[in-house]
Amino acid sequence: MSQIKSETHADEVRLPWWRERTMWLVVGGPSAVVLACMATLALALLNPDPVLDTAAEAPALKARNHAATGGQ
Repeated sequence: MSQIKSETHADEVRLPWWRERTMWLVVGGPSAVVLACMATLALALLNPDPVLDTAAEAPALKARNHAATGGQ
């Protein structure tokens, strides 16, 4: 009769959670996205776009509307 080796793998050494590569893949991706979101928010709050004067765009809007109506 042949001896069947147990499937429990008692010889395996378990690494601490911070040494597992899969954990860094699962946690690292979303963490990078959160950090990028915070950086983008900080840039947006520190450097807001100026409010544009809509009167300066009036000739462009008239020309666009004139072209869209077929020149009427």
